[in-house]
Amino acid sequence: MKFLCCLAPSALLLVGWTAQADDWPQWRGPKRDGVWNETGLLKTFPADGLKIRWRAAVGFGWSSPVVAQGRVFLADAQLTKPAAKERVLCFDEATGKPLWTFAYDVTYPEWAFVPGQGNGPTATPVVEAGRVFTVGGIGHIHCLDARTGAVIWEKDLRKKYEVRDLQCRPSHLIDGDRLIVFTGAKPGASVLALDKRTGKEIWKALDDHVSSSSPVIIEAGGQRQLIVWSDDAVTSLNPATGATWWCEPMVTSGNDSIPTPVVQKNRLLISGLMFELDARHPATTVLWPTNRAASKRLLSNTSTPMLRGDHVYSAMSSGELVCLDADTGALVWQTNTVTALKSGSCIHLTPTPEAVLLFTEQGNLIRAQLTPAGYREESRARLIEPTTPFAGRNCAWSVPAFANRHVFARNDRELVCASLAEKVSHEK
Repeated sequence: MKFLCCLAPSALLLVGWTAQADDWPQWRGPKRDGVWNETGLLKTFPADGLKIRWRAAVGFGWSSPVVAQGRVFLADAQLTKPAAKERVLCFDEATGKPLWTFAYDVTYPEWAFVPGQGNGPTATPVVEAGRVFTVGGIGHIHCLDARTGAVIWEKDLRKKYEVRDLQCRPSHLIDGDRLIVFTGAKPGASVLALDKRTGKEIWKALDDHVSSSSPVIIEAGGQRQLIVWSDDAVTSLNPATGATWWCEPMVTSGNDSIPTPVVQKNRLLISGLMFELDARHPATTVLWPTNRAASKRLLSNTSTPMLRGDHVYSAMSSGELVCLDADTGALVWQTNTVTALKSGSCIHLTPTPEAVLLFTEQGNLIRAQLTPAGYREESRARLIEPTTPFAGRNCAWSVPAFANRHVFARNDRELVCASLAEKVSHEK
């Protein structure tokens, strides 16, 4: 059963409040690299906390919000045992007013109703050319009209493939006319390319077990390469055909294969495993570490590392923040002052032109300078309350979105929008 509630006129589509528009329409931003290029941001957070522009009630899930053309979109779930609904929510970017909701019934396993057990959608929506593309936790794919929430096309992968419950975790991407999804569908459809206009299958590839790592497309060796980190391997595919360019077998626990691949020039970093990309052909060699054991090649099981110049900056699974030499992997420095030194800690890193923003599982947003010389914290504020129970405490694991000098963060109860503008302009 599907529900569509449209609560505001289409004239609100282009509402915004800053002179400089810089949307965040997909996982990790416009270029899928976690970089926020806006300027005019606060250098010091107010002593009484960030200015919360609005709050909106939401449900369960770990999907991140996205921001496009004056609207904010989020995937979540309503859980009232034994029933469950997955939803796509649309809010006005300036006010947080609900504009429309699209919902559909799903059948979740018993364990999904236990708080903190992976309940709700994890894949972050993609907004492109007036359409919203979503992937639900058990394989429902929707293409919706971004203005009204009306269904343009829909697909249930379970009608053709075997898809494990709540394992459709990686965030999908748009490549030309293709919507590329990584769901671990079997047989032989772990990665699928669908026609973004119709949902028709274009190609399928791999029989790997799905991970929580979202694929990226890079250009190296004279070819475009789709980098997929599964629980079985790191594989480079031709995004146009699904053919394999290269594959590095590597078994990883699904609890650890979470960070998104990161690329800079000829370097490709998969958590704590550094590859050198061949300049002439689609091929790679491993630079470090020489020991491929999981304990040696995994930095954090919650957070994506950041490559800047000749250094890697990353959270560790136990909560430290480290700086490594990008050529060798050698430790340059570490600090334990960012967040709790506990299992489940996370530090999401978002570089800006003037600083790096760090969001932790404690719900804190930090502005700091990260250089080879060390870590220098400039400001810190509580952004949102952690609500996901884990190991005797609550965590906030969902990655925020950054757009138009604001930050958008969610937990299992609310979505908040806070101003990061040095000088707020065009306020309504």
